[in-house]
Formats: sequence, structure tokens, C-alpha cells
Amino acid sequence: MAFPTSGLYVATFVDALDTTQLALDLDLETHKCALFTNTVTIDLTTATGYSATNEVTGTGYTAGGTVVTGTTYVHSAGGVTTFDATDTSWTTATISSIRGGVIYADALGGDNGICAVNFGGDFQVTAGTFTIQWNASGIFTIDYNP
Repeated sequence: MAFPTSGLYVATFVDALDTTQLALDLDLETHKCALFTNTVTIDLTTATGYSATNEVTGTGYTAGGTVVTGTTYVHSAGGVTTFDATDTSWTTATISSIRGGVIYADALGGDNGICAVNFGGDFQVTAGTFTIQWNASGIFTIDYNP
């Protein structure tokens, strides 16, 4: 198996919008980003939350990842919403085989997955800083009026 193509956790968004009424607040400063190797198996259609299986290990990295700060979820003209955050970093880190990151709602009891981001290749850092530089247009957008 391999890290999935980047995308949203469908079950989380369905639960936020159906009668489950999952209290997913994308503005919270408690979401985390965990890093994974390419051997992780995540089905974005059915997976519901964070799992430590095939998460990276290394100096300067704590299982479960780090808090994603500066989160915003805003509506712009034309029915487009954008989720964004400050770039996410691990300092004085030595980590290898980093294929992607998963942002999940750590404040929710199920650690519900929000999105997975595939980096397109394996990366590493040795006694340095590993930074995910989120796209200037946001981590993801949803166009409600395509």
C-alpha cells in the first residue's frame, strides 16, 4: 500500500453535515498534523480518524504530530471556502521516509481526520527543521458553487 493521493476525509465531512452533526470547527487551534511513511494505508472515503500505524519516528518528532497553528476557515465570494494555517514545522529533527501529513481534529473524541497531504516523494531531515509550507491559496478549498 501507499500514502493516498491528497484529499479530504469524506466520513468526517459527511458526519459534520448529516444528522450526526459532528462538531468539526476548522478554526480551532487544537488540530494536529502527523507525518507518515509511504507504507501507510488510508482510505479517504471510509477512514474516520488518526491512527499511529506507519507514522514516522525520529528525534524531534512526537507520535501524534504537532499542533497546527494559525488556522482559518473563511468564505470568499462565489461560494468558495478555504482552510489554511501557518506553515507547520518540527525543529532539531532527524526523521526519514516522510511521505505525507495528516491533519486531524485532536479535540474530537475520535481524532477525526480532516485531510491528507501527499508530498509526492519521500523526504528526510537530519538535525534540522522539517517544514510543511502550505500552499499560498490554502491547505484546501471547497467550491460550493462549481
